[in-house]
Amino acid sequence: MARKSLSGMTGIASTIARSTTSPSERSTKITAPALGALQGSLAAIREIEPNLIDDWGPVDRLTPFTAVNDDEADDGLESLTNSIRDQGQQVPILIRRAKAEGRYEVIYGRRRLAACRDLGIKVRANVQDLDDATALIAKGLENAARRNLSFYERARFAQAILDAGHQPTTAKAVLNLSSAGLSHLTKVTQAVPADVGSLIGAAQRSGRPKWTALAELFIAGKLTEKTADRILRTANERLTSDERLDHLIREATKRGARHDDIAESTPVDGVTIRSGRSSVTLTVKRSGATAEFASWLDTRLQDFIKQSYAEFRSSSPQDDE
Repeated sequence: MARKSLSGMTGIASTIARSTTSPSERSTKITAPALGALQGSLAAIREIEPNLIDDWGPVDRLTPFTAVNDDEADDGLESLTNSIRDQGQQVPILIRRAKAEGRYEVIYGRRRLAACRDLGIKVRANVQDLDDATALIAKGLENAARRNLSFYERARFAQAILDAGHQPTTAKAVLNLSSAGLSHLTKVTQAVPADVGSLIGAAQRSGRPKWTALAELFIAGKLTEKTADRILRTANERLTSDERLDHLIREATKRGARHDDIAESTPVDGVTIRSGRSSVTLTVKRSGATAEFASWLDTRLQDFIKQSYAEFRSSSPQDDE
């Protein structure tokens, strides 16, 4: 996909995109005041019925990011609802027009929208025409101003910006990253399958060392997506996101040490051949589709091994005694 240029952008798209680059293309820090200035430059705020506003999450490769960094997971909705009831909605949400006539999609402010819906009042919102990529950047700016993102959240967000077609300079500016910092993030997102990351979660207390360690396990072939999925889904449900990350690394490391340098193949379902430094093993399940084959092979395996060994001896040159 071709990288998107800033030329030709107008309105909020230009405001957001150009706020992420300087003439020298050096990283600039995106702060809460900068977001406030952006909001102040937008069109007049409107009051809209909450039932006309649908949830929005970027499709395809952008969806995993919003699943990890869902702003519904922040402070309790109940406290926010009480605050809006007592003091009114202080900060507007950002929405865009949906394809369906008369409907809208929320870019950020899902909790505020939910609170107004529960209170039965209209929600104050800025209505803008945004494409998915620009909406994603807008959400990222708002998230960065609202709370500190975890290392993995930053990695997923940076990858989402790149996948949307923007230049690395845009990702670096939005997240205030150096080139090395962006490289550290993308190493994780490119090595750790997105579905595995979503099962782990944001891991707020885990930084680059742990996520890099997990990435290295995938890169080295010591952990596969299927194995990681099984480890995480069978883990204690009470584990926190950070504990799930620790658990996966620990289990994968143990498995890697135990099975290092072992090649495994499955010529037919239910039959597994493992070849390691010290031995070659054949396993045939005595249940399921291979039950009868296992019984058949059991009566012939000894003769088959003797015959195969004799063929090996006859075809291999022997050392002179």
